[in-house]
Amino acid sequence: MPFYQRGDVRIRYEETGSGFPLLLVPGGGLNSRIANWPNAVINAMDEFKSDFRCITMDQRNANGGESTGPVAVDNPWDAFADDQLGLMDHLGIREFLFMGYCIGGCFAGKLLQRAPERVVAAVFCQTVGFRPEDPPVMYRHSKENWVPDFMKRRPDVSADTIEQYLHNLYAVQPDFLYSVSRDFMRTCQAPILVLPDDIPSHPLQTSIDVASLAPNAEITVYPWKEPAELKRRTIERVRRFLQTHVPMRAAAQ
Repeated sequence: MPFYQRGDVRIRYEETGSGFPLLLVPGGGLNSRIANWPNAVINAMDEFKSDFRCITMDQRNANGGESTGPVAVDNPWDAFADDQLGLMDHLGIREFLFMGYCIGGCFAGKLLQRAPERVVAAVFCQTVGFRPEDPPVMYRHSKENWVPDFMKRRPDVSADTIEQYLHNLYAVQPDFLYSVSRDFMRTCQAPILVLPDDIPSHPLQTSIDVASLAPNAEITVYPWKEPAELKRRTIERVRRFLQTHVPMRAAAQ
């Protein structure tokens, strides 16, 4: 179980496969952690290990994970990006592909904003986002599925701190991805592939908006999980998309 340490942040990560680096973030909201992969809609760590150097991590303070750090009230999305970019730095990786599930769509947006010269292409798989008919859906999800166990583990963190943290995650920049604005997405030049979903915390409209706003984005059919052959073709489309965007200098090595 390798870890990297940066100040008071400690991140657990895993690697498998070889080739161009692909950073993979599983779903689970604030409980995004390595143990979620076996139940993912696509177990990317297993699916793409023959094609890429697949890297994944427990996100900071995920229940059931082993990554720890402060509750970054003032800049929560940037703190997650700091952890992810810090892991790539620790591994000596400059450029990489990214695929994020669920909350990983928000992570993708922030990474593309923070490090456009490093993230060469990104896949948004079933991204979370603002649902106008149920604005507090992600706040509620986190209150129910993350807060109780986290506060048991971390009695040093006050309820007021947690409330402010969730507010800054989900209420400061609503109406889209939470982590970045529509204006940013209109300027984002990175190649993007969107795999839509439509459950309460994964609004179909958010996926459509990402694909519509980003100049170099494409989107799969929806629904794509069934039948099995359609899901298999969708997985192969993700593989081709990622392979296509490996920088030529890296592919030639």
